[in-house]
Amino acid sequence: MLELTRDQILAFRRRAGALDERLPRGARSLRLAAWAGLTDSVPRAALLSIHARVEGTQPGSWEDASLVQVWGPRYSVYVVPARDRAVFTLGRLPDGARRRARAEDLAARVNAFLAGRRLKDNDTQKALGIGNAIKYAAATGTLLIRWDGARTPDVWTVPRPEIEPHEARRELAHRYLQVFGPGTPNTFATWAGIGAAEAGGTFETLGRSLTAVRTPIGDAWILTRDEAGFREPPGTSAAARLLPSGDPYYLHWGAARELLVPDAAQRAELWTSRVWPGAVLVGGEIVGTWRRARADLSVQLWRRLTRGEREAVEAEAHSLPLPGIEGEIAVRWGS
Repeated sequence: MLELTRDQILAFRRRAGALDERLPRGARSLRLAAWAGLTDSVPRAALLSIHARVEGTQPGSWEDASLVQVWGPRYSVYVVPARDRAVFTLGRLPDGARRRARAEDLAARVNAFLAGRRLKDNDTQKALGIGNAIKYAAATGTLLIRWDGARTPDVWTVPRPEIEPHEARRELAHRYLQVFGPGTPNTFATWAGIGAAEAGGTFETLGRSLTAVRTPIGDAWILTRDEAGFREPPGTSAAARLLPSGDPYYLHWGAARELLVPDAAQRAELWTSRVWPGAVLVGGEIVGTWRRARADLSVQLWRRLTRGEREAVEAEAHSLPLPGIEGEIAVRWGS
């Protein structure tokens, strides 16, 4: 069995996630940045995830025509590539007859009520008497949203994608392993918000495209075609990146968090019981957390930074493409 070290795994994830070197500006790079989806439940988190990966990111980059918003994995707000919306929606449609019927019924009711209109989520919920269950309709691939963080989202319906749910789920698993790997059916189920049986069945269908590996936190799987990437020596890491709450690089649970942040006290600071702070990535390692209130950005460090490292973090902060901010962002250092 191929044995992978922590350094090999994290180096692969940074390369796969375009965190060592930003991608050139353009629609293709936006698709690659959002390859496994970008969480946007904290307003404009997806924008800051794009900024960490793509050159020339602007305040409106999250609204590029190549991207859409959906209720994706775990029914969280996600920004995903428009051409791939089926992967993050239909790929999560339940196999069970009862749960699938509920999603299909809700989607039909929402579509009939909206009748081509674009309305507020709350208004649609109240009119149909379905409350927050409207999110279940998203798994049919027919519901899109737009949420700017200030008000309830707009919702509207679109034609159902022309792909079978099992095919979409296979692609979802592929993308999970490409960005978050190594992984297991259980870690895939947790990330995607699907049942254990569905995740296990999907891994079985991947068959020979998977390679078993041994990691510091247990046995798992990678895509066979990614083996060379895991064996590749770590390259030069970016000087600094400010990753927003829920960024794909640290969107992990359980033992996977131990791999990323070995210290238990530090893990408790990053993965809090409420809204997660952002992560400060310096030289390929998470070295602290950050939060922002308007133009004030506070950093809590886990180790002392060199002068050059502090300057790199400050440069990242000053370059954040935040809408509605006048003047330069002020960085306040804690320890």
